[in-house]
Amino acid sequence: MTDNDLRSDALPTTVRGFLAASTVHDADRASSFLVEDIVVVDQAETFRGRGEVYAFLRDAGAEFEYTTEQIGARRVDDDHWVVTLRLEGTFPGGVAELDYRFTLRGDLVSELVIANHEA
Repeated sequence: MTDNDLRSDALPTTVRGFLAASTVHDADRASSFLVEDIVVVDQAETFRGRGEVYAFLRDAGAEFEYTTEQIGARRVDDDHWVVTLRLEGTFPGGVAELDYRFTLRGDLVSELVIANHEA
């Protein structure tokens, strides 16, 4: 197995915990994995600080039904990880593959960039 094809259990606990919580729309739990000055960029929209990011986590995709499957993961270095998720559901287009680019600071996420998957 290469760094470009990591299993979920090879990801840092923080990344696994955040993804598990956000997949079930648990904004309270997902927020527990974030630093206070977290920055999240989702499709070019930026959210800063736990308050804004909490609202984003609570509301993102709430109007749609969808499933999430991890289809890839890689370690860039000790503080940077990329997880590719495939979403299928009732949103426009019905299918999306997104890269979640995590930056860690200690045991917490300090930045998350969500963008279309780069093949």
